[in-house]
Amino acid sequence: MKSALVAATAAVCLLGQGANAIELLINDDNSIRSAASTIAYGLMKFYTGNNTGDVPGNLPDPYYWWEAGAMFGTMIDYWHMTQDSTYNDVTIQAMLHQAGADGSFMPTNQTLTEGNDDQGFWAMAAMSAAENVFPNPPSDQPQWLAMAQAVFNQYVSRWDPNCGGGLRWQIFQWNKGYDYKNSVANGCFFNIAARLARYTGNQTYADWAAKVWAWEQSAGLIGGNFEIFDGVTILTNDTCSLTDSNQWSYNAGLYMHGAAAMYNFTNNATWKTTLDGIITESQSKFSSSGVVFEQFCEPRGFCSVDQSTFKGYLLRSIASTIKLAPYTVQSLIPLIGNSATAAASVCTGPASATFKGITGTGCGFAWLPLGTYDGKNGVGSQMNALDAVMYTLVQKSSDLATEAQGGTSKGDPGAGTGSIDPADELDGLTKPTAAGKVGAVILTILLLCCVLVGSAVLLL
Repeated sequence: MKSALVAATAAVCLLGQGANAIELLINDDNSIRSAASTIAYGLMKFYTGNNTGDVPGNLPDPYYWWEAGAMFGTMIDYWHMTQDSTYNDVTIQAMLHQAGADGSFMPTNQTLTEGNDDQGFWAMAAMSAAENVFPNPPSDQPQWLAMAQAVFNQYVSRWDPNCGGGLRWQIFQWNKGYDYKNSVANGCFFNIAARLARYTGNQTYADWAAKVWAWEQSAGLIGGNFEIFDGVTILTNDTCSLTDSNQWSYNAGLYMHGAAAMYNFTNNATWKTTLDGIITESQSKFSSSGVVFEQFCEPRGFCSVDQSTFKGYLLRSIASTIKLAPYTVQSLIPLIGNSATAAASVCTGPASATFKGITGTGCGFAWLPLGTYDGKNGVGSQMNALDAVMYTLVQKSSDLATEAQGGTSKGDPGAGTGSIDPADELDGLTKPTAAGKVGAVILTILLLCCVLVGSAVLLL
């Protein structure tokens, strides 16, 4: 009886698919904006942070905090691509709340479990806000550029001497993964540093971007064909080994975007070679039939909640690369167009308890075969489709701003550190002081004591 009911329900849902299917004509700007608007509406229906009693900036389970930061980065780009300001106020509210008092994206509701990559996705959203000339926060609040600078400064302070440098995955040693150095955490650092260099003209940021890139290569995380591997484990003798050689689309995107920013800033042939190499490898590894896909998990049908968002970030990086290195347009724009057509074709899912958008417009995760909705709707699937569709407008969007050309966001070179200027003082932050180490140990002991005492009280 139960099986028959499930089958009947599924049949009804399938019949409902396509009732309001998204129509997309990629050569028609109005069609693109209409499709993007519908998908964005479905995406933002997952957001609960503006509900009474909820926390601005947070997504509900099963979505992690970093994915919310990525989503608001998408909404900042959505405004830039379409000029639809519907979600600007809620985006500003979310970004400011999660930025915290000093704008470094270390809010009290997340800090103890926050990783370097988590922090980075919010900071990259802030950097996009500065580059896109997104409406600025009130003058008495942290500003977009200063937020990115704050996270950059904190990354510099966490540069770790084990294995010759690099950032650890986790910020705090009590979190699982503290003994792992991965490409996504260092990719966030590279991406932010490169974009800050271009935006501000400050060479120190470029020097740090080059330093991160060099470390990734020395650690064996960048292959001879510009493959970006996942990470390495720190062993007990402070050496790095046990390389995880999995390749993910978002890692390729982070480094592609950063390399494009470095080439734009330096006009250096070496960075052009690097960028070309990443593009070639990405097209080979992360596209099928000219459509972006997640090569490691998508064909097997087991992408996790996090992994289900990655290919959208690759498309975001491709769009930024087109703006920063216009010579790439001929090779990259077809990938966006094909992906947009494929993504829209599977946005036919019905409204449900989890998808509160317009019925017949819920987007599936897999974009191939065309027109086949796989039933895997969620924040990742909806966000990926929005990225694919809206970035077809990238060539008609305004150029990314800098401080010297069109930028309005106010910076703070010492943000996140107290009063440190990255132009001449950041190198002193690369190693923790003895007092800092002692303080960290004391803080850890106090936190453990609090946990033990609290547990005892609950038992009594």
